[in-house]
Amino acid sequence: MRILWFILIFITLTDHGVAHGPDICNHKGGLCRIGNCISGEYLAQYCFEPIILCCKSLSPTTAKN
Repeated sequence: MRILWFILIFITLTDHGVAHGPDICNHKGGLCRIGNCISGEYLAQYCFEPIILCCKSLSPTTAKN
């Protein structure tokens, strides 16, 4: 019975709101973090709402030619 609750919770977390997953976060230049974004970052979206955040840097990164 415990495994059923675990599966239900997992499905609920991955299918909730605007949760896009770590691949999309990383592809858009962000990092998935648990809890809060660190100093110099902002919340861009969620990797797994509401626990894991997709944080991006406040300063734009410079592309090398």
